Parts: sequence; C-alpha cells; structure tokens
Amino acid sequence: MTKQAQLEKLNKECAVICPCSLRDTATQAVPGEGSASADILFIGEAPGKKEDLEGRPFIGAAGKFLNKMLESIKMSREDVYITNIVKYRPPDNRDPIPKEIEESWPWLEAQIELIQPKLIVFLGRHALNRFFTNEQISKVHGKLLKKKFKNIKTENFFALYHPAAALYNGGIRETLLEDFKKLLNVIKMVKKNAS
Repeated sequence: MTKQAQLEKLNKECAVICPCSLRDTATQAVPGEGSASADILFIGEAPGKKEDLEGRPFIGAAGKFLNKMLESIKMSREDVYITNIVKYRPPDNRDPIPKEIEESWPWLEAQIELIQPKLIVFLGRHALNRFFTNEQISKVHGKLLKKKFKNIKTENFFALYHPAAALYNGGIRETLLEDFKKLLNVIKMVKKNAS
C-alpha cells in the first residue's frame, strides 16, 4: 500500500471513530488534502462553510490566497499537505473550543506521524496555540520555532497569520506575504540540519 493510500485509509477510519462533537452539526469531515510525502504540513483552524460542503480544506477566499502564496514560492497544493486542527466545521464559523480541539487531536497526531513532514506551518493562532500554548502569533509569526513532542518526529514549526486575516487587513496581508517568502529557506535549512 502506498503512503498516499495509507493516509486515505487513516482519514476514512478516523472519520468513523473521531469523537469530536462538531460532527453532529457538520455536513462531513474535512480530513485534509495534498501529498502524504510532503515536507511541509500546513495546519489551519477549522473548515468553513464551503469546505464543509465539499469536504476539502482551504477552498474559499482564504484558500485561493494560500494557493497564490504557494505559487509565489513555486509550489502547489499537491506539494504540501493542508489540514486543520479540527476536521469538522464549527456552527456559524465560530472558533473551535478547547474540548473540540482535544477530541480531534488523535486524528491530527496520526496524520503527522504518517506524513512525517520536515516542517509544520501554523496558519493562525489556534493551530499555533495547540502546540505552543503561551505564544502569541503577533510575536512569533515568520519565525522558526523548535520543540519536541511525544509521538511527533517533527521538531520544526513555523507560524503564519491565517490567510483569512489577510483578506480583511492589508497590513497583515503584506506581513503574511513576506513571512511566506521565508518558507523555502526555512525548509532548506531544516533539511540540511536533518542530513
């Protein structure tokens, strides 16, 4: 079985057993999308309305912006893996609560374990705070963070503002574009240090 097939199997199994209460109000799970062999794993917050209907992450306006940013560094969605800390849409697009994030954690952890990315990129504060509880996105965006976690081989993390925030704030948009440009150098450095 290929790694991609293993990831698809994992996502199907987790969709059945995930205890997250958000599944009661969501249309379907939005496990993630991209390459099971990706060096970069992007983690956002939660699926929105469009994602909930189609079962794919980051396909609305924020997703289009993410695609443009990937293109700016000569990458595409097929080169990376994109997911969220919760796999079901919270009602009325509210923020996921800690209990829902905790219930969804085993699924995300299993994805990370299987993909084994060299770098995990947080898209927004919710993803950042699941891993770095005391950090603020306004202070650590565009910086490489290092930390060891049980069951996760990846020790390299990079924080970005959420693409949705950039759609409503021109200042954040410029910052996000600048931070995104650093990604290629960060991944090169991470790979070099790993070899």
